[in-house]
Amino acid sequence: MGQYDNTRGGAIYLVETPEDVETLVVREPGNLAFVTQTTLSVDDTARVIEALKARFPAIQGPRKDDICYATQNRQDAVKTLAGRCDVMLVVGSPNSSNSNRLREIAAKQGVPAYLVDAADQIDRQWLESKKIIGITAGASAPETLVNGVVEQLRAWGAELVEESQGKAENVTFSLPRALQ
Repeated sequence: MGQYDNTRGGAIYLVETPEDVETLVVREPGNLAFVTQTTLSVDDTARVIEALKARFPAIQGPRKDDICYATQNRQDAVKTLAGRCDVMLVVGSPNSSNSNRLREIAAKQGVPAYLVDAADQIDRQWLESKKIIGITAGASAPETLVNGVVEQLRAWGAELVEESQGKAENVTFSLPRALQ
């Protein structure tokens, strides 16, 4: 939003929840479009889009889903994993939107979830009386950090590490015409 050029009279509005949509006041309700941040929660975004379309039937959206496929796959995997574990560790930076969404999704599933940049940020008290620890990572988290978390848990007595392959990502992107 900070980079938007409104010199031609347009406006940009930030809505984060369906409740924001209810109170949104716009200049031209019949001339609206929306985009979404690519690392948002897929479920939360769907609820906001549904509210926008209900309130502003003429609103236009992107031609295709603008939530990143890797983000959606990770969120789907966390929903599944959260149902199988007692606590969730999300490896990722606190300023990573998709890492924060993964932690929130696990927490919404009723599982205590913690965001850690690296293994040295794990608090052993989080793991007390927990038998199954789920680990996931934000899309930009280096594999070496995830491996460090696994090794720390092994050093503290974790006996079995089971890796889920998740959904295969076979997406290819075509080169821009200028580069072809």
